[in-house]
Amino acid sequence: MWRDHLTEIIVFSVLFLLVSGMGFVAARWRAPKDMAHLDEWGLGGRSFGGWITWFLVGGDLYTAYTFVAVPALMFGAGAAGFFAVPYTIVIYPLVFLVLCRLWSVSHRHGFVTPADFVRRRFDSPVLALLIAITGIVATMPYIALQLVGIEAVLKTMGVTGDSAVARHLPIIIAFAILAAYTYQSGLRAPALIAFVKDTLIYIVILVAVIYLPYKLGGWGSIFDAADAKFAASPNPNDGILLNANNQLQYVTLAFGSALALFLYPHSITGVLASRNRDVIKRNMSALPAYSLLLGLIALLGFMAIAAGVKPLPGAKEGTVDSNTVVPVLFDQQFPDWFAGVAYAAIGIGALVPAAIMSIAAANLFTRNIYKEYLKRDASPAQEANVSKIASLVVKVGAVACIVFLDPQFSIDLQLIGGVIILQTLPAVALGLYTRWFHRGALIAGWAAGMGLGMWMLYQIPNPASKRAHFGGSAFPLSDFGFDTKKTIYVGIVAVLVNLVVAALVTLALRAAKVAEGTDGTTPDDYFADEGDPRVTPDPARPADPAREPIA
Repeated sequence: MWRDHLTEIIVFSVLFLLVSGMGFVAARWRAPKDMAHLDEWGLGGRSFGGWITWFLVGGDLYTAYTFVAVPALMFGAGAAGFFAVPYTIVIYPLVFLVLCRLWSVSHRHGFVTPADFVRRRFDSPVLALLIAITGIVATMPYIALQLVGIEAVLKTMGVTGDSAVARHLPIIIAFAILAAYTYQSGLRAPALIAFVKDTLIYIVILVAVIYLPYKLGGWGSIFDAADAKFAASPNPNDGILLNANNQLQYVTLAFGSALALFLYPHSITGVLASRNRDVIKRNMSALPAYSLLLGLIALLGFMAIAAGVKPLPGAKEGTVDSNTVVPVLFDQQFPDWFAGVAYAAIGIGALVPAAIMSIAAANLFTRNIYKEYLKRDASPAQEANVSKIASLVVKVGAVACIVFLDPQFSIDLQLIGGVIILQTLPAVALGLYTRWFHRGALIAGWAAGMGLGMWMLYQIPNPASKRAHFGGSAFPLSDFGFDTKKTIYVGIVAVLVNLVVAALVTLALRAAKVAEGTDGTTPDDYFADEGDPRVTPDPARPADPAREPIA
């Protein structure tokens, strides 16, 4: 009953409303003379300095997925859930130089989305359209994951009901709040809120990793309890250590997730909002510090086992909602007032990335669908207005992901999105270094990788909800005819097929002398920096001499 959680509800509501208010106020925060431009609404004026970028990108990448989904996977499957820690460390060296090149060429040409870059680089509106659609579709389940985090918190506080409408009411509320302040403030809203979000999360986690082990008898007792649970599990892959059957899945999942992380439109949006290349370099060097926090958060899953946490019932009879593991742990172990603070940290931790994701997806629609195919002469103000409306539509798609996919672990929402976004790797990431692939071959590779990936995801059942399809991203190799119990991450298989097909079709098209289009970029574009005359502002945006870069 909600009356038993009144203190938690009050604390949560006050902090949640305070931060939401900041989202509306953000429209006036270092605002330019004219917000009716995608550079301003969708990229914050491309002027964020080191600290703001640190919090913005960190808040963008470390989300409700971190606080809810990873510990839930640790609680249910054990060591396999730790894949999230190494991949967030591996990725930063990989993208250190890549993102600097993307920043330079994007600022030189006024690109707002990765599809803008692909359009100019490969002279192919069709390929750019595919990249845009892929980014939008991949982002929807990721936004859905953020809304799942809010739903789990409100469910633990007894706010939701049993009917279909009451169960998804938190999603509707989150949709309304996100829609309102994102529409008004654009990227400035999550940039400002990220300061509060990260501060709350650091406080909650530092308290949790000190207080909970002390209360639960120490780390030895926590790991012993987890080991005992997994030893009794009927699933041989569950355990506090990996085994021969799930090591391949772990490695491919970690590496595939690393490759996918900065292909997401929202990740690129945070990078393009940076003031210069040095800001990106400093952040790529320092952001692995967040991975320490992620590792501590993941261990909350084992703490929940030691504390005897029972997840709340799921939507269907006989099922449980694993996403409530951490909220229930906080409810049982912390005083009501601090549990309310923790719930607010989770809720706000969902709002920040969800806002950035919806903005990024909306920018893709506006630049690469609306302006390219529907209204080529759209003014900057019209572009900004269309993006605002599109950001609302994207959230509806995210809600649909929750309603129709219903995965066993909410983390599967992100992993399914990862399979999809990985198919943009040849055109976007490799395209920053080489134009060897033929534009027609990149389209063929995308089609092959996407088709195979969707087929593989469709074959994976959900044992918790009894759904036959889209139940995760671990594909049994036995379905390929191998005599083994090992599984592999769908995204790795799909993107490898994508690359092979793209390479073979490139050779075939070159042999047939099919036109390759004109590269609209130059080698110098990939090294331009702030203050460099090669970095030119969009001529459609009026200059604002009074505006200073945001430090």
